[in-house]
Amino acid sequence: MRFVVPFLALAAFCIAPVAQAADVAAGKAIFDSTCRNCHSLAVGVNEVGPSLWHIVGRPSATVQGFMYSDALKNLHREWTVEALDAYLEKPRADVHGAQMFFKGLPKEKDRQNIIAYLLSQQ
Repeated sequence: MRFVVPFLALAAFCIAPVAQAADVAAGKAIFDSTCRNCHSLAVGVNEVGPSLWHIVGRPSATVQGFMYSDALKNLHREWTVEALDAYLEKPRADVHGAQMFFKGLPKEKDRQNIIAYLLSQQ
């Protein structure tokens, strides 16, 4: 419990610039039309892809009950805002061997908006 307060303070510090520069409603719209086909935001609800509940700050390939590709199992990355941005831009180029069918979001603003939406759901 003693680690929760510093973590929350650090998270608020890291999240603020993204949230200010992005449009959460636009991020929800993009998520609903692009990501929700395969991903849930509910705890422990895996679909074609793993649950994205609390994705920001979570270590890669750690959702219980989801069978990750070897590429993601061996990634050993924390899903920071920057890491998510790189992955969402071109998933297969960022993580060679990733099996996600999604080709990516080339527009930086779209990625910022989705990440802001994901942060708003944590």
